[in-house]
Amino acid sequence: MKAITKHLRGEGLRARALRGSVWIVAGYGASQVIRLATNLIMTRLLFPEVFGMMALVMVFMQGLVMFSDIGVGPSIMQSKRGDDPDFLNTAWSIQVIRGFCLWVASCAIALPVARFYAEPLLAQLVPVAGLGLLIAGFNPTRLETAQRHLLLGRVNIIQIATQLVAAGSAIILAYLLRSVWAFVFSGLISGFVQLLMYDVFLPGARNKFRWEKTAAHELITFGKWIFLSTVSGFLFLQGDKMILGKFLTLDALGVYNIGFFLASFPLLLSSAIAHKTLIPLYRERPPSVSVDNYNKLRIMRFGITVSSLSMLLVFAFFGVALVDLLYDQRYKYAGAIVVLSACMQIPMIIVLTYDQAALASGDARRFFVLAASKAVVMISALLIGVQMAGLFGALVSQGIAIVAIYPVVVWLARRQGAWDPLHDAMCSAAGLLIGLAAIWYNLDAILALKVLIL
Repeated sequence: MKAITKHLRGEGLRARALRGSVWIVAGYGASQVIRLATNLIMTRLLFPEVFGMMALVMVFMQGLVMFSDIGVGPSIMQSKRGDDPDFLNTAWSIQVIRGFCLWVASCAIALPVARFYAEPLLAQLVPVAGLGLLIAGFNPTRLETAQRHLLLGRVNIIQIATQLVAAGSAIILAYLLRSVWAFVFSGLISGFVQLLMYDVFLPGARNKFRWEKTAAHELITFGKWIFLSTVSGFLFLQGDKMILGKFLTLDALGVYNIGFFLASFPLLLSSAIAHKTLIPLYRERPPSVSVDNYNKLRIMRFGITVSSLSMLLVFAFFGVALVDLLYDQRYKYAGAIVVLSACMQIPMIIVLTYDQAALASGDARRFFVLAASKAVVMISALLIGVQMAGLFGALVSQGIAIVAIYPVVVWLARRQGAWDPLHDAMCSAAGLLIGLAAIWYNLDAILALKVLIL
């Protein structure tokens, strides 16, 4: 305990990174408990097709966000002017303008989306859900400042409190409305509450409208590559739901979403730790500068990967039993989806810690090349997989796609001096054994997935 306390105390980079990681893990754990409890209650109040409908709404909300992202957060975290009030206020002004534009865009795409998926209700749901993007545009840059300096305790408390508000309002509204509107309205309520709490409880000066040309030029120059990267990221992360939405019924898509929701716990936690701690670490301790920096980052990389693989192992082996325990018969096929999704995320876990090195050094162009490669290969693999083998093929293709873009990951990591072949080889061997054993153990349940394809 004395050794742990010693490492956590102080304002050094290691102490702040460790404290930040502890807060992220604690916050993530609490967040997932709330999400799971809410999910279990909502599945008993609503039908599977409601979850399928909301999955489509969220795909397009996230798409709007990512198609308009100019990297305000990463810019603040990596810029030398990241603590300059003029720079921060200019960034906030851009963010507010973007929020208004996103809401207008949500109104514009609503009818085409409804027609494409032959679901008239989407024409009403999308514009109302888009109001949440307008609200989020006013979030203060004090949030990014806290993340820049790895001061994550208060941020995590606010986010957990917001999630509790979202969960409570969703359950009450689901009981009263018995429709997908419960998700939409609860999202607006929680977004407004989160904005208020950020404004009241985060330290620092309040933002005001400001447009400094130098700051705007830096933000936009860095952000143009982030914009292209996030467009690619949207296709990479949400392509499965966009494509499967055309092949599955709404209730089957809802079942898929439940399975993906459960299997994504380890990956989401690992991503949160990597994205919130590695940019400051890479910025202050570039691995290419010294062997000591490289070795310290190797220790953190192994820690993140081994911990994540350990969690994935649980979901990969016991996904079917977990779904049988927690959900009713309407969701029984979600168990096999949990197993396959967990196995296919193993390659993603192994390469998770590399791309942040490019952002930390300001090399947004190469970060875009990696993101674009991921998007092209993932969408192609999904289309081929779903055509050849239905939902099973779509799930397996996601793992194959990550393996296929590994050379691009190595190219980026080597440019930053961050590539660790020993880590990749050892963790790949362990991941392959976990994946093959889990698929063999749950083979009968996996083969039954063919009933979910139209």
